Amino acid sequence: MTDFAKTRALFHLPEGVVYLDGNSLGPLPIAATQRVARMLTEEWGELLIRGWNSAGWFVQPRRVGDRIGRLIGAPEGTVVMGDTLSIKVYQALASALELNPTRRIVLSDSGNFPSDLYMAQGLLASFGDRYELRIVEPEEVEGAIDDHVAVLMLTEVDYRTGRLHDMKSLTAKAKAAGALTIWDLAHTAGALPVDVTAADADFAVGCTYKYLNGGPGAPAFIYVAPRHFETARPALSGWMGHAAPFAFDLDYRPGAGIERMRVGTPPVIALTALDVALDAWDGVSMADVRAKSVELIDLFIREVETRCPELELASPRDGTRRGSQVSFCHPEGYAIMQALIARGVVGDFRAPDSIRFGITPLYIGESDIRKAAAILEEIMTKRLWDRPEFRRKALVT
Repeated sequence: MTDFAKTRALFHLPEGVVYLDGNSLGPLPIAATQRVARMLTEEWGELLIRGWNSAGWFVQPRRVGDRIGRLIGAPEGTVVMGDTLSIKVYQALASALELNPTRRIVLSDSGNFPSDLYMAQGLLASFGDRYELRIVEPEEVEGAIDDHVAVLMLTEVDYRTGRLHDMKSLTAKAKAAGALTIWDLAHTAGALPVDVTAADADFAVGCTYKYLNGGPGAPAFIYVAPRHFETARPALSGWMGHAAPFAFDLDYRPGAGIERMRVGTPPVIALTALDVALDAWDGVSMADVRAKSVELIDLFIREVETRCPELELASPRDGTRRGSQVSFCHPEGYAIMQALIARGVVGDFRAPDSIRFGITPLYIGESDIRKAAAILEEIMTKRLWDRPEFRRKALVT
């Protein structure tokens, strides 16, 4: 059994704060402070340029990628780190389209994260009107998969509601129809069990600053199924993805396997912080994390619906059909969330009217859930949200 009291002690959690926003940004792992400082002083400071070899900076993207791979069911050598999630979405989609050249439709849904759709729109626009991005409602995805679809591109967990797609079933249907699949695991990795190998996914991408606690701007990852290693052409043919970067050839030759999905110079400081954050998963069972997450969210739903009947549940009630987050709707959602944050309960707001809470068992327990619900009840009962300062929109919501 996973010891969640032990994992909670690994994170810096500000006194008096109930942090229910790990689905947007995970808290600081305590060990990261000293580890990053040591990297700065002992590696960058003392080794200087030699750090690429002596401190292993150059191979860091693959080494850390393998640690992510163990959390998503990916074999060693199939995941690499670097760049942002948007870049990784672009890479995966460009490669997938080339692997399926006779088809012209990219199928996605309205629950996909908008940035993924933006990247698809930008990429497809470069081909003129030859390709179509077809967006359907989440519940319509299965029925929209046919033999015209080139790529099925989905986020497994809906960022707004937590609604969970059936990766294995949809991937199987896409494959039967001759389509390739790209799964965005931004709200999956570190939140619930996932196995890209068992699901037979073609590509998977994800960020690491949410449930994996890598810190703001932490690098993204990309997974490529081994069957595509030597045929997936990297559209972003960067120096680090070259077969021999230090041969300084004038013509690009893609690296072997997953190495070809590297683009630019790896963010060594950020990768160091992520590397130490992943230590929290040593000895942790994802099955235990999933079970505790469902239990805590079920409790939160009961508490909120009992205490705050004016809030409407926006997430699936069935725990098996949602990720590790829950949302409630209210016309004054933004002001309500600002009032909660002012009282030490940190979640976030998603337009137009949702207050959203990430429930992360590594550092959230039953007492946190009950405290958050009690504070929310007081805010709703006394209309404490109805103040000018809580209606003033900030740049980040």
